[in-house]
Amino acid sequence: MPTTKPKSFEEWQLSVSEIIRADPLWKSVTYQKALFLYDLSWFDCDYLMNDTRGRKLAAQLIEASSSISANIEEGFGKGLGPDYARFLSIALGSARETRGWYWRARHKIPTAVVEHRMVLASEIIALLTTTIPQQRQIKRKK
Repeated sequence: MPTTKPKSFEEWQLSVSEIIRADPLWKSVTYQKALFLYDLSWFDCDYLMNDTRGRKLAAQLIEASSSISANIEEGFGKGLGPDYARFLSIALGSARETRGWYWRARHKIPTAVVEHRMVLASEIIALLTTTIPQQRQIKRKK
């Protein structure tokens, strides 16, 4: 069943499957915001699909934005600590890349949309930037 573009973060949270919300990872606001940014980028690609330049940019944008939450998921599945920090670092790179792709898309996506997405990406970057050093300090039990 197709979904509709969420009007707000709060509205979007309520639309997320209970299966996802029941997972311990859902407690992470960083993860929630990463999933939200991906969902928004899915719809934002519609702005880009009407010419060759836009289609190429859309492919990069969707790949980068999906990588943020995917790396958080994969890292969380390996347990807390340095391994998780490594995956969070990859997610951080993808968040920066996503922000950059939104900037590049400014010629096709409305300015207010680009600004909102870059702010959201920057929030994710800030959250990851504080979480990564914390995770690096956790010692794994052997």
